[in-house]
Amino acid sequence: MKHLIKENDCLIIGNVWDSLSAIVHEQAGFKALGTTSWGICNTFGYQDGQKISFDDLKGVVAQILKVINIPLSVDVEKGYANNHKDIVKNILTLAKMGCSGVNLEDSLISGEGLQDIDNFCKLVKEIKKELLENGFDDFYLNIRTDTYLILKNPLDETIKRSIAYQNAGADGIFVPCLQQVNDIKAILNNITIPLNVMSLPNLTDIEELRKLGIQRFSYGNAMSDHIITEIEKATKTIIAHRCTSHLYDHPQLETNFKS
Repeated sequence: MKHLIKENDCLIIGNVWDSLSAIVHEQAGFKALGTTSWGICNTFGYQDGQKISFDDLKGVVAQILKVINIPLSVDVEKGYANNHKDIVKNILTLAKMGCSGVNLEDSLISGEGLQDIDNFCKLVKEIKKELLENGFDDFYLNIRTDTYLILKNPLDETIKRSIAYQNAGADGIFVPCLQQVNDIKAILNNITIPLNVMSLPNLTDIEELRKLGIQRFSYGNAMSDHIITEIEKATKTIIAHRCTSHLYDHPQLETNFKS
């Protein structure tokens, strides 16, 4: 995945949650994919937040890897473990499966605060060390800081953490809910590794973000939510009107499936 991130360009990560969504994204022209933990949890019937097991996640990832030919990064949330050793083990497992990277969050499992910065940097170093020792030099360690989800005035802490995570070995920084142009510029001015931002209702122009210096763009659960709302609308129409004619009001499928 590292080779796809280039200066003066913005890599669009297609966020997927199962084999079907992955196939459609790849055939649409995406160069790299990333799982959305929100979307995956929804397919299991749960809300987001490590509500499924790591084995469940591995199962979804394995199915996706079987049907795609482009890099896949996995949203591992807080690492699916309560200690550094097992988090490192889980990420190494994904690397050995054929994944090209992960997103790892610095918020507490409770979601009510941020992890101690020094302890989290120690974790990043341990992950990086294990990846390099096992030959996964190209594995993309995208560290997500949840400052904009948790803090009232997040910029200074975001810069502090971004610098620290870069120094600890992160290949990229991901800041969900970052949307103010001046804040984006300030963070970019303090790091040399790529900054990933996430699509929001008022943050959708990828070309403008590229001009600012953003090199990675993703859209989290926006696509999976969009699909769910379409299913909701279609199913409610059947019940309300006792008719299925609207199910045929679409162009012919263009996706090619394996035989």
